Amino acid sequence: MSQYLKPVPDWEEHEKPTLPGSASMPWHPPYRRVAYALVSVLVAITGGLGTALVTANLPFLQGQLGLDPAQGSWLVASYVMVNVTANLLAFKFRQQYGIRLFAEIGLGLYAALALLHLAVGTFETTVLLRAASGFAGAACSTLGTLYMLQSLPRRFTGNLLVIGVGLSQLAVPVAWVVSPGLVDTGQWHQLYFFEAGLALCAFAAVVLLKLPPGAQVKAFEPLDFLTFALLAPAVALLVIVLAQGYVRWWLDTPWLGWALVASITLGTAAFVVEHYRRNPLLQTRWLASLPVMHFIVGAFLLRFLTTEQSYGVVGLMRVLGMGPDQMRPLFGVILLGVICGIAASSLTFGPKRLVPQVVMAIALLGSAALLDQHRTSLDRPHDFFISQFLASVGAGMFMGPLIMLGITAVLKQGVDHMITFLVTLSITQTLGGLAGSAALSSFQLHREQAHSSALVSQLDPADPVVAQRLRLQQQLYAAQITDPVLRSAQGTAQLAQITRREANVSAFNDVFTLSGRLALGFLGWLLLLSLRTAVLKQWRKRRPAPSSSPAPAAAAPPR
Repeated sequence: MSQYLKPVPDWEEHEKPTLPGSASMPWHPPYRRVAYALVSVLVAITGGLGTALVTANLPFLQGQLGLDPAQGSWLVASYVMVNVTANLLAFKFRQQYGIRLFAEIGLGLYAALALLHLAVGTFETTVLLRAASGFAGAACSTLGTLYMLQSLPRRFTGNLLVIGVGLSQLAVPVAWVVSPGLVDTGQWHQLYFFEAGLALCAFAAVVLLKLPPGAQVKAFEPLDFLTFALLAPAVALLVIVLAQGYVRWWLDTPWLGWALVASITLGTAAFVVEHYRRNPLLQTRWLASLPVMHFIVGAFLLRFLTTEQSYGVVGLMRVLGMGPDQMRPLFGVILLGVICGIAASSLTFGPKRLVPQVVMAIALLGSAALLDQHRTSLDRPHDFFISQFLASVGAGMFMGPLIMLGITAVLKQGVDHMITFLVTLSITQTLGGLAGSAALSSFQLHREQAHSSALVSQLDPADPVVAQRLRLQQQLYAAQITDPVLRSAQGTAQLAQITRREANVSAFNDVFTLSGRLALGFLGWLLLLSLRTAVLKQWRKRRPAPSSSPAPAAAAPPR
């Protein structure tokens, strides 16, 4: 049992914190509960916008800062690669120094770094600030959940936890909805002005409305920092490989292979250290158990499936010439869908409904992908309203049940397994999203080349249909270009551009088909696991229990 660093108040049973590092739950008047809910939404969205604003406006930022695609990807990767492992230290910091100090330091640092973004202009310093912001931003998602838990009495903890962890899902559609208004002046500083303003408001909110105190225990050990020093760069290097692999192409950049080797080496060293520790930070034996491995694979695949929306639909719209202004109504629908998904998951919350909710989320994500598999170059954002509403409902629905399933498994093992779960969840969600984008973008490029070759092979100038199309393309430039040779070349180039656009559309249709089939395969896998569990349960019931009575003594031999 850990030793308390401060005297523990005489809490009533309903007021006791769930575990060290969480807030107590005293009675609050209604107006104060509403304030806690509003602060929760503000803090969670502020943290989520840290990466969502940059992702939504990456082409704009690249143009404003004069960056190539490889440099632009660093703006996203630098934030994520630090943020993903910050929970290794954040949870123990809350346990040892208190939830209030954690909130004020975390959000104060995040707000200060957001302001510093306005004062720097070089690519290198921007990347460093993004990395530091990723570390500080880890506090936001946690605080959003902790504040939400104070908004209703303790009996609603499960429902509030689902809402709290789902709030960060709102950041992406919110970023797309507000971005056109922020960049209409053509200045990238407006994005950071908005982020800094939100961060300052969130910091002021947590200072004015503090969380109730919790129990403080001695949590840190010297070997914790060794594990962090090994695991953090291991995960960071893996993030870099996934973020840069598609841009630089996987096999054409030798240093990506060395980065992957270094990541595996450092990760292995971290797990070896943790495996032989007396009080490990990561419970390696628990991680290696079959149920936890199933959970890891499932959590990874769920996040992977959501990239059908973030990469597939957005990528197709950009190929068709749609910008943030044209996509704003679509992301308004997506925002509504995420809210509906979170609400549905919270209102139907129950221990026996967690798995059905996850299954429903997978089904919605797969249905959305299959609905989009026959798109054409004539489609516009409003044509995606139905499919992406379904996808966003699924994306908003799965996060809460997924975390509840994990926490239920953790509490059966003990509080010392909580850090392992938090880090595992953070890594699976981050790497699932990055791996999804990297895999689908590579697949899309491969299929685009195949479709382009097939279409070009059919463009025979001797074909009357092709010849007529070339003449039509040339006539479009008759008023601007008098030279017939140049006009013919321009018409041919225009036809080639149209061919490439159609090849891209067909490739994105293949991406949607792949996502839909992956969802169907995921559902089949879950069905097999459920059948296996049911069969084993029935087998254990029918298996006769071993007799506990002693065996009868052998008859004594006659004398």
